[in-house]
Amino acid sequence: MIDKHDTPDDEFNLFRSEMSDAKPIHYDSVLHTAPKPEAKKLQHRTSNDRSHQANFSDMLPPETVGNEEYLEYQGSGIQHRTFSKLRNGKIHLEAELDLHGFTLAIAEITLAEFIDQCQRQQIRCARIIHGKGWSSKDNKPVLKTRLNHWLRQNPAVLAFCSATIEDGGTGALYLLLKRTSTLAE
Repeated sequence: MIDKHDTPDDEFNLFRSEMSDAKPIHYDSVLHTAPKPEAKKLQHRTSNDRSHQANFSDMLPPETVGNEEYLEYQGSGIQHRTFSKLRNGKIHLEAELDLHGFTLAIAEITLAEFIDQCQRQQIRCARIIHGKGWSSKDNKPVLKTRLNHWLRQNPAVLAFCSATIEDGGTGALYLLLKRTSTLAE
């Protein structure tokens, strides 16, 4: 037992004596991790032109999700390994959309345009930042709830899930999109 009157040298010697029979671990290989390239921010149109209407239905009201609730959706045909990579943030992010401060009407149109633009540019994986809704009325995550509902309806969406802590946690999500065979204009 260490006495509070022991000197740092005594503590060091005690540590050394306790660790005297420890054996070093030798590694045969080194794991190198390359830094992830930055995701590019796609510019969305900010005009008041509503000619590009979103195709999302609100006929059935979406279930409210919690501020810290983890979201995930895995469409049919998505391999478990691919979805696991998405959940772990191991698929390269090629685009990002930040919906903070958007009204539902603007967010819906912006999301539809973003997905269309990603499809045209053959973007496979993107991050959408929606926030947790702490500053919303009654601290309910309105945008997060709608996003969860809208993305499940879009045929271009293969899967999505809440991001890792490093990429925004439950305030953001990773989006995996279908590859298009031809570029639509």
